[in-house]
Amino acid sequence: MPWSADGDGVRLMVRVTPKGGRDAIDGLTTGADGRALLALRVSTPPADGAANAAVERLLAKALGLKQRDVEIVAGATARVKQIRLTGDPQTIVARLEGLVA
Repeated sequence: MPWSADGDGVRLMVRVTPKGGRDAIDGLTTGADGRALLALRVSTPPADGAANAAVERLLAKALGLKQRDVEIVAGATARVKQIRLTGDPQTIVARLEGLVA
C-alpha cells in the first residue's frame, strides 16, 4: 500500500494529475519504479502552488481531516509527492482503505 503509519500520523505517496478536469481520488496505481501510489487528480493547474493546495484540500475532505493536518513533505514540484497526514494512524489508514476498496 502507498501509506504507512509514522508516529502520530501516516506517510502517503501519491501521483497527482493537475488540470485533471475535476478533483478526485482515482484509486491505486503503480509508479515507474514499481511502488504503489494513490492516484489523485485536481482541476487546478500547477502554478504558484495552487495544485498542491488543491491536493491538500482534497485529501483533508476525503479523510475527514483539517487542512492543516495534510502537508506535502516531498515532491512539491513533482507529480509524485510524499504527504504527511497528522492524526490517529489507525483511523487514517482505515479511511484510506475505504477510499480504495
